[in-house]
Amino acid sequence: MRLRAVLFDMDGTLLDTAPDFIAVAQAMRMARGLEPVADKQIRDVVSGGARAMVLAAFDVDPMSDEFETLRLEFLERYQEHCAIASHLYDGMEQLLADIEQANLLWGVVTNKPLRFAEPIMQQLNLAARSAVLICPDHVSKSKPDPEPMVLACSKLGLDPASVLFVGDDLRDIESGRAAGSKTAAVRYGYIHPEDNPDHWGADVVVDHPLELRAVLDRALCSC
Repeated sequence: MRLRAVLFDMDGTLLDTAPDFIAVAQAMRMARGLEPVADKQIRDVVSGGARAMVLAAFDVDPMSDEFETLRLEFLERYQEHCAIASHLYDGMEQLLADIEQANLLWGVVTNKPLRFAEPIMQQLNLAARSAVLICPDHVSKSKPDPEPMVLACSKLGLDPASVLFVGDDLRDIESGRAAGSKTAAVRYGYIHPEDNPDHWGADVVVDHPLELRAVLDRALCSC
């Protein structure tokens, strides 16, 4: 089936959002008189969400009240700092332009809550260009469940088989495959050092956004 749309995971795939996460974590440490941790320590666990980043930034028992206080503060601070330094990955703007020029739709399917994802899309002038934005707020089950992908395809009026889903985490690939879409894994995102995208079962694995242009060319020529 001919390709009709490309859907992206947000953090680590469409956008490098780590700079804002790192800034929040380091500011919290500074407020407590602590030295900064290595930025990479936080970047490596971005895909694990606020819980993982707080644990990477602080030596704290995850079952303690202190941890929950830190986690809530992290989210509150991020609410105010979620669209300051986040940006499209190198080559992604050109890829989006190519997608639009080919009269394909593109959108975002993310496990990032709408209260963070929407302001980022607006701040980066992507909201008006994106055909759909699906967040956990819109579904009962998040990725790796196929529900977010199925909903996105439904809103676009497309058969999932005509959609390519691009992500930097195993749950992205599992969600896309379960929905019946083609999948692409990216190595440039927030990949844990012990993880390997080659083992996720994606239809293709790329090192750079512009490598997806060849994938799109092949898909557009298929019937």
